[in-house]
Amino acid sequence: MNHPYLDNSYETRLKRKMSLVRWKNWHIDPLLSILLISLTLVGLFILYSASNENPEIIGKQVWHLLLAFTLMITAAQIPPRRYQQWAPSFFIMTLILLIAVLIIGKVGQGARRWIVFGPLRFQPSEMMRLALPMMLAWFLAEKPLPPSLKQLALCALILIAPVLLTAKQPDLGTAILIALSGVSLLLFAGISWKIVISFLSTGILTAPLLWHFMHHYQKERFLAFLNPDRDPLGSGYHIIQSKIAVGSGGWTGKGWLHGTQSHLSFLPAHTTDFIFAVAGEEFGLFGCSLVLLLFLTLFGRCLYLGTQAQNGFSRLLIGSLSLTFILSAFINIGMVIGILPVVGVPLPLISYGGSAMLVNMIGFGIIMSIHTHKKLYSS
Repeated sequence: MNHPYLDNSYETRLKRKMSLVRWKNWHIDPLLSILLISLTLVGLFILYSASNENPEIIGKQVWHLLLAFTLMITAAQIPPRRYQQWAPSFFIMTLILLIAVLIIGKVGQGARRWIVFGPLRFQPSEMMRLALPMMLAWFLAEKPLPPSLKQLALCALILIAPVLLTAKQPDLGTAILIALSGVSLLLFAGISWKIVISFLSTGILTAPLLWHFMHHYQKERFLAFLNPDRDPLGSGYHIIQSKIAVGSGGWTGKGWLHGTQSHLSFLPAHTTDFIFAVAGEEFGLFGCSLVLLLFLTLFGRCLYLGTQAQNGFSRLLIGSLSLTFILSAFINIGMVIGILPVVGVPLPLISYGGSAMLVNMIGFGIIMSIHTHKKLYSS
């Protein structure tokens, strides 16, 4: 006769296994979902203070989150083979929309980035953050890795077009993220470090030539990064106020709702690009470290799921989506604390806004789809 404790332990394990089966029937990864919910709740918590307790902003962000999680769950239901089949069509369609933006796009804040269809308003450049890695993963999926020089040249042509079209809008921040999504995928494809170093060296040597193609405000931002005090009330204002906010938080911060830089309107864009400065002022180094830990744990979980992928397309796509996500977070944090130029990249899942939020969550839905549908690849 079995001991009652052993019976209970077996029943507990059985219930846990059945619970995981139910999650997989929905094609949802439990741990990744918990991490996403935790990070978005932390984001709402910070945004509530950053917005000066504005119920309209919080209400809109909650709506963005509900829509984003719905799209994530929907994306997770689609088998990965469908994404692989749709990749070329999706890329071409998004590229056409990027061209259309330059012709019929709506101008806002000095940039032509949006396409409007009635009540629908969206940025095709954000869609390209998914379309480009899907296209490159499709292109390299059935080829031996690492890719040859000829294949790398073709990948470069695929990558350059959307990056230049996005930079033309102008939207340097999103153009950088699109470029990172492509470059990160090539890194996961195993390209030689000699090639990487050669490209970096070429980029550094040709960087002075790019100066002549930059917009005036972009030049000012770069000069402000080198020396914010050259124009403390103009181009250097964002960086100076952000560093004041982060530095004044100390180890434990001033406390939730007690930040002065954002509440007294010294800190610009405190609900969007510079929301991490609000976290630094109110929660200090300790609170910011917890936020960073959440980001890194989320990134680590995605990489682990990538190791479980069963074909080249899936592994490359998960690697690109994961690395682009964490790099966008580090770029935002870097510009907030003054170690990188201001390029207009929001803090993913925390900054106020809809387009970037939706794209990131669809990306996580694709990652969950690859993981939970992996049995479909077994023969």
